[in-house]
Amino acid sequence: MRKPLLALLALLWGAMTAVAATQVVPPTDARIQYTGRINFTDSLRPWFSYPGTQICVRYKGSGLAMMAKPGSGYFVVVLDDQSPRKVFFSDADSVLTVASTPQGGKHTVRIVLAYEGYAKRPEFRGFYLAHDTRLLAPPRRPKHRIEFIGNSITCGYGNEAPGRDYGFADSTENHYITYAAIAARVLHAEEMCVARSGIGAYRNYNGRREGDTNTMPQWYDFTNIYDSTQVWDHSSFRPEVICVNLGTNDLSTPNHDVQLYRRAYRRFILHLHEVQPQAQIVMLTGCMLLGKPLDEQRAALDELCAELKGMGLPVHRFDMEPHDGSLGYGASWHPSALQHRKMAGELVPFLRPLLVE
Repeated sequence: MRKPLLALLALLWGAMTAVAATQVVPPTDARIQYTGRINFTDSLRPWFSYPGTQICVRYKGSGLAMMAKPGSGYFVVVLDDQSPRKVFFSDADSVLTVASTPQGGKHTVRIVLAYEGYAKRPEFRGFYLAHDTRLLAPPRRPKHRIEFIGNSITCGYGNEAPGRDYGFADSTENHYITYAAIAARVLHAEEMCVARSGIGAYRNYNGRREGDTNTMPQWYDFTNIYDSTQVWDHSSFRPEVICVNLGTNDLSTPNHDVQLYRRAYRRFILHLHEVQPQAQIVMLTGCMLLGKPLDEQRAALDELCAELKGMGLPVHRFDMEPHDGSLGYGASWHPSALQHRKMAGELVPFLRPLLVE
């Protein structure tokens, strides 16, 4: 339920060090910079689902608060060069302070969706500005653009959980500290994340041997997963590199067919090249598969890469080092935050030469 305006202003008064909030900035304001797949059908209530979706503003003054649909969940907030912090829109919250700078001056705040929002469908509804605060022109976008397509590893499943015996929770998923987000920041690249836990190229986790519906190729061309009302405009984000990390769910349980995986993966890579012909495409293996399934995936992707290169496609192969627990585990045997940092360190030197200088 939307809180009365007076109650919101009273909340902001305390949260923003007794500075009254008197200005409302709608989501349509041109000084707000967006990154990621966002549905603007209702321009005053844009919604999104993929982790890593970002809202960024520059401002001068003592602070601002973010308005969102109650229940919009977890976001990471980064103010200037300060350490990132999480905020949580519960079912009772429609406004939260995201920047408090009583000293005034110019600042930049970035707000990043931390978890997979396909169920809660987070909505951004604008900002409240303190009475002495005004928005500035948005920051210059990073020089490069990278798109990451993947599964739970790319989402950040359980990377803040204490260990492998914990199950999934929105509260322990943090895309901001994944290998993808870290690599993008190190490479000064704008990141687009298209990822969903449990998803595959031909079948989802422990799915039917003959294949599933609701795989990544089925939903890739829509703005948000599980919502077919809006087709994504691929021309709105032209990455220099696309990293595809799909296969862990296809192959991790015994009832899989590696040839069906290879065929579906091949069709998907050809489609990526069709909609993003400028992009270098990197076919990754993640850190979770071991033994025969990993050997099968590597062999299938090596063979496919050679075939597609022979056809003139700009494709590449990269293997993450399998994790061994020495850096701990996240929930359900997923990579820990330290493992994600290690994966980013492995991937960055490989991606750097692929970016256009």
